[in-house]
Amino acid sequence: MNQQSFLIIHGLGGSGPDHWQTWLAHELTERNYHVCYPTFSHFNSPVREVWLEELHSAVKTIPTDHRLTVITHSLGCILWLHYAEIQTKRLAQQIILVAPPSPTIVLSEAKSFYPVSLKGQHLSRTAEDTLFVHSSNDPYCSMEDAKNYLNLAFPSLVLPNAGHINTNSGHGKWPWMLDLCLSKGKIEQNT
Repeated sequence: MNQQSFLIIHGLGGSGPDHWQTWLAHELTERNYHVCYPTFSHFNSPVREVWLEELHSAVKTIPTDHRLTVITHSLGCILWLHYAEIQTKRLAQQIILVAPPSPTIVLSEAKSFYPVSLKGQHLSRTAEDTLFVHSSNDPYCSMEDAKNYLNLAFPSLVLPNAGHINTNSGHGKWPWMLDLCLSKGKIEQNT
C-alpha cells in the first residue's frame, strides 16, 4: 500500500459510472492507493449540513500517516470550501478543485450551500497546495464569475472549451488528472 490517500468528492447529482472521477477512483485503486470516494446522500437535492457530516466521516477514514490529495468537482468544490472554513488544521497535501460553480448564482437544488465561503486562508490552513481548474465555457461558472476563485490567488488552470468538465463535455477517462494526482511535486501555476 502506498502512503498516499485520495479523497474524491462528487458534485450535485453524483458523478456516475462514466464520469472522470469514477474512472480516476478505479485507476488509483488499481495502483494500490487508498481511495475514499463517498456517495453523498440525496445528491440531487443535497443539504449542506448533511454533506458536511458525511464528508467529515469520510475524512476520518483516511490513515493519519498518509499524504492526502482531495479532488473535488462542481458542488463538491463548494462543499470543500465550507468544510475548510470549519477546520483548524492541515488536512491534505493538495486540493484540486475542478469546475466550481459560480459562487454568485445560487443553484436552486443546492440553496443551502450558499453563500459560498471565499476565504483563501481557510484553504491555506487545510492544504499545502491548492489548484483550481476552470473551463472557459463552463455553463455553471462564467469566466467573469470564476474571477471570484481566481482572486483567491491560488494556482489555477483554465481549460479551453471544456464545458463543465464532466461526461457531457467528454470527460470520462482523463489521463491528465491521473498524472497530476500521481505527480510527487508541488502544484505549479499553469500546470
